Amino acid sequence: MKEVIDGIQYWVRQLPEEYRLMSDTDISDRPAPNKWSKKEILGHLCDSAINNIQRFVKIQYEKPVYVLEPYDQEYWVRSQQHQTRPVDELLALFQALNNQVVTIIKQIPGDKLLHLCDIGNNEHKTLQWLIEDYLSHMEHHIRNQILSSRT
Repeated sequence: MKEVIDGIQYWVRQLPEEYRLMSDTDISDRPAPNKWSKKEILGHLCDSAINNIQRFVKIQYEKPVYVLEPYDQEYWVRSQQHQTRPVDELLALFQALNNQVVTIIKQIPGDKLLHLCDIGNNEHKTLQWLIEDYLSHMEHHIRNQILSSRT
């Protein structure tokens, strides 16, 4: 888990710096009508943290196999109006939520990392896998969408 914790902490520190290098236009423009802006992607990462905080805690104490409840990502982004929020507010939220994710991960006993969850289609994965996937998901959005086309 050390690599995951280190990865999350890196982005908690680094992502605000990356956004400060971008123009307001670069942050707010949508690359296509049905694509999220960099601001909305940041909001989506906050939504992901909110949903996964709950999962990371519940999987530890709920009866196995814990079934992940999906969430409508498009609706979350739209209903929370990430596009209209100040980017500094979203960055502060990203940092606070991911600091909480790190706090949770640090206290998980090793045996609980083996607890199973159903990620859909009756596919079972461990809590450890889900935590590792959380960082992979975050880095996918950061590297491939937020940072890849910086102007």
